[in-house]
Amino acid sequence: MIRIIGLIALFGIAMVGLAFAGLYGLSEAKLHDVSYDVAFDTPIPTDAASIEHGRHIARTRGCFGCHGQDLQGKDFGEQWDWPKRAVAPNLADYARNHDDATLEAAIRQGIGSGGRALMSMPSFNFARLTDEDTAALIAFLRSAPVVKAPLPSAELGWLVRWDIVRGAETGLDVWADAVPALEHDPETEPGLAHGEYLAMTMCNECHGLDLRGEWMWGPGPPDLYIVSALDRAEFEQIITTGTGQDGRDLGLMGLVAPDRFPELSQDEIDDLYLFLSSLEDKPVPENVFWRPE
Repeated sequence: MIRIIGLIALFGIAMVGLAFAGLYGLSEAKLHDVSYDVAFDTPIPTDAASIEHGRHIARTRGCFGCHGQDLQGKDFGEQWDWPKRAVAPNLADYARNHDDATLEAAIRQGIGSGGRALMSMPSFNFARLTDEDTAALIAFLRSAPVVKAPLPSAELGWLVRWDIVRGAETGLDVWADAVPALEHDPETEPGLAHGEYLAMTMCNECHGLDLRGEWMWGPGPPDLYIVSALDRAEFEQIITTGTGQDGRDLGLMGLVAPDRFPELSQDEIDDLYLFLSSLEDKPVPENVFWRPE
């Protein structure tokens, strides 16, 4: 009898093991089911001005916030318990050890080395970055000193893998593909077009892929049409300090803004303000997966 009970227990353990192995295999298959754009072939510049421009892109788009002020990588640990363990790699080291096309795919397409969809890198924030700005960003990352820091391996966790298999979560390649196209013509509307470009490569990381607020996980940062209610000075204070005119703490903006946006030029702030103020007259897109009904 004891032997039979032992065999049943072993059978149960084996079945559980097979179930986890199947879950792992199915989730990995979904993460590897990616579609690349045309391989990136824009020449990477080497001149000082382009590298400095790349640094400006890295700062204003948040690379230092996630990857560390020395780009040494960052273990989010308990700060972010999804997807079990999020780890931003050493970006200076990563840039030196991967080719241009691999770097561009991670930056703009949400596809990591080895053809596996990324789950934590906000590639949708970079999806509309121009080829030239992407090349300048890569140039800067490769020029940055490599500062070594111990980093653990990233982990997805079984609950996330289950969500991937059942379609409740997707890789960030899907999110990058879903970013709306830019609408304004740089030739006829230079200020609006530049402001749109800045907003769609800086602000949609937090404010929704179309900047109109809300996330599928519930209410988040607001619809950016609210900028139309601010005057230019109020807008500059918020975006460069993360606080309101009355000194009010603006939550997440208070964390993000001081690290990224004090470097914006007055022209960049002018154009960003112009474009975001124009959202007041535009309808909020419906039937998009990132906004709850």
